[in-house]
Amino acid sequence: MDGDMLYTIGDLARRTGLTVKAIRFYSDTGIVPPTDRSPAGYRLYDLNALARLDLVRTLRELGLDLATVRQVVDREISVPEVAAAHADALEVQIRTLRLRRAVLRAVAKLGSTSEEMDLMHKLARLSDEERRRLINDFIDDTFGGLNANPEFVDLMRSAMPDLPDDPEPDQVEAWVELAELTQDQDFRAAVRRMAEHQAAERAQGDTTGLHHELTETVRDTVGKALSTGIAPDSAEAAPIVDGLTACYAEVFGRTDDADLRRWMLARLEVAGDPRTEHYWQLLSIINGWPVPPSLAPVFAWLTAALRAAINR
Repeated sequence: MDGDMLYTIGDLARRTGLTVKAIRFYSDTGIVPPTDRSPAGYRLYDLNALARLDLVRTLRELGLDLATVRQVVDREISVPEVAAAHADALEVQIRTLRLRRAVLRAVAKLGSTSEEMDLMHKLARLSDEERRRLINDFIDDTFGGLNANPEFVDLMRSAMPDLPDDPEPDQVEAWVELAELTQDQDFRAAVRRMAEHQAAERAQGDTTGLHHELTETVRDTVGKALSTGIAPDSAEAAPIVDGLTACYAEVFGRTDDADLRRWMLARLEVAGDPRTEHYWQLLSIINGWPVPPSLAPVFAWLTAALRAAINR
């Protein structure tokens, strides 16, 4: 009967595809011990040992370590338990490999130095929690101790970088740039000045929020001026400035006069750092959101037009 047959190590090697050396190793370590020995002292194995060896080979091909393999074949833990744990471990490995691939593609695209590649790899490997902590530290340092607009601060805290498991190279590039930007002390100081300006305005009674409608009005009005080639210091710009100052006066409850224009100019100059807009553009790339169009040309035109109007 085949069930009573005993096999030599050579027989097992032919049946399983494993080397004689590997089978001898599993036998010596007690993972697949011999069933019996021949009169000459050679190891012999039955069908149970053959099945055990097939299981060992499969588990090793899946990447399990010897200690775990021994637990499975000794039935200390079940195959489903091992499969679930190993699948979780593989998810982590796959995510790491995808990140490495994205970093390497970004390095190839940018022609980065070895130092830049090392930094990119370290930043890309940060966990979601570590990325949130980095951005929250930036927000705490920038807005801490100020009576800043809570709606804006909440918006920043809710908009965290969420690098996907399989990022594109441009998402890795954007994350590295965003991480470096938030650690730039000059940028932090610039955002802090904006926050201080916000806090001062709130102390004077400005609690009207983020002024989305006013921003859209400025975008549309100045966008038309830019598209038609109206210079900010030209006579044609004067009625555009008049219309926008009237909007600002209404939104902020101020008198439409020369003081308002000086206040608008100061406000625009404080908020005019293009890196603040770039922060949101980078965040959008990382998270796969639509990248907001740049308002830098719009506010640059309005700043120049206000300055020209004040100096007339």
